[in-house]
Amino acid sequence: MIGAVIAIAAGLSAPLAAPSETQLKTAASRVVLSAVTDAQDRPLVDLGPDDFAIAENGSEREIVAVYIADYPVVVLLDEGTTATSDVQAIRSAVVRFISRLGPRAVAISTLASPPAIVASFEDDRAAALTRLEHAAINPTATLAPIEAVANAARLIGETGAPFSAIVVISARPIDTSQPAAPGLAQTIFESGAFVSAVVRRGPETASGGRGDSGRTDQDLLRDLADQTHGQYIPVFSAASYSVALDRLADRLATEMMIQYLIPSGAPSTADVRVGVKTPGARVRGLGVSK
Repeated sequence: MIGAVIAIAAGLSAPLAAPSETQLKTAASRVVLSAVTDAQDRPLVDLGPDDFAIAENGSEREIVAVYIADYPVVVLLDEGTTATSDVQAIRSAVVRFISRLGPRAVAISTLASPPAIVASFEDDRAAALTRLEHAAINPTATLAPIEAVANAARLIGETGAPFSAIVVISARPIDTSQPAAPGLAQTIFESGAFVSAVVRRGPETASGGRGDSGRTDQDLLRDLADQTHGQYIPVFSAASYSVALDRLADRLATEMMIQYLIPSGAPSTADVRVGVKTPGARVRGLGVSK
């Protein structure tokens, strides 16, 4: 992960440039995931290689490409008993969310046991959204969030992507004491995926009250989001699913990938520093590929 952020003097801007096939094939490289904001905290994306500086263990690295993040996303939907009244609102919000993600790979599944794959990474986007809108509802499904997230992590692992996101939409908090098969949590953490959750919470938990389990404001999905550096977004009405997912889509749309060259045989390192040269701008490091 990013070890720190460094400030660099002002420099010139450059257009976004995706890495060429030749660059990818002929050089060992790593990728830093970052987000840049100006002095008014507005996102900046019109930046290029000359606008950044990267160092590993104190050694400056050559940046070869900067481009808008396009890592894969898996969306997991709650269609269990407690979600019956929210299913259509959740589906409409997810359709809007996915439509705003651009050309990146997206898969859709459920939180049920076993997870029901609605659409895979290979499916046509329009067909996948149509399938989601018309999928049969199974209100008797038993939720298995750990299994569903671990299954999503395995799907992502097969792509070889350096970064990924799993977005969970649930109509209720999940008891943190819910059992899971051994090794599933490790599968999630080893995947490196950011797990973000949009969760409908009742009035009793809005101010830190006790949920159905008797525990004070606990949620397994909050724990997963915290431990994987994702986002946890509580909502308190069905109409708010769309608002929350819009916020998440806006965040994903402003993340940038910075590809840089590394010497042959260079070890993985946790001491990676990224700086931005644009006056008044700030860069936030979100992760670095292995």
